[in-house]
Amino acid sequence: MKAYLAIKGPAYRTLMAHLLPPDCHQEQAAFLFAHTQRELRKICFAVAGTKLLSPEDFTVQEGDYLAMADSTRVGLIKQAHDMAASLIEIHSHPGPWAAAFSLADREGLRETVPHMWWRLNRRPYLALVVARSGFDALVWADNPTAPQALDGLLVDGRTLIPTNASLWGWQ
Repeated sequence: MKAYLAIKGPAYRTLMAHLLPPDCHQEQAAFLFAHTQRELRKICFAVAGTKLLSPEDFTVQEGDYLAMADSTRVGLIKQAHDMAASLIEIHSHPGPWAAAFSLADREGLRETVPHMWWRLNRRPYLALVVARSGFDALVWADNPTAPQALDGLLVDGRTLIPTNASLWGWQ
């Protein structure tokens, strides 16, 4: 199945400015709320809302690690539930690294995604990590334990392609 994320240009630019501000050495994060549209062999996440996380939303915010506060997680789940939307988590790797999920990121996703599927009535889940060199993404469209690659990020007629580096390390 092909998988895409569609976001309008102004929202994308705001998101990237938040995630990768100049001279910032701490990871940043945001969540998107999206409605999914399925066709025969395609799923598209259409962004319906954005939540840019601030330092108060974390219990830990370092250059190589983030931990979200429980109250933040509860609020995000409630908002997604109220919107009948899927959640898309995005965080940054501000260092000189290639765009890929770290081992800690993958372990966190193994725990988080099944919980989100349960809490949000089996809605698909999407996770992205952005770096100055590009981005990577994993999609859980039909199974909370078996991710697939995102085929593209659609921004105002352009298709941005993820590195797809993290899918190799999933097993």
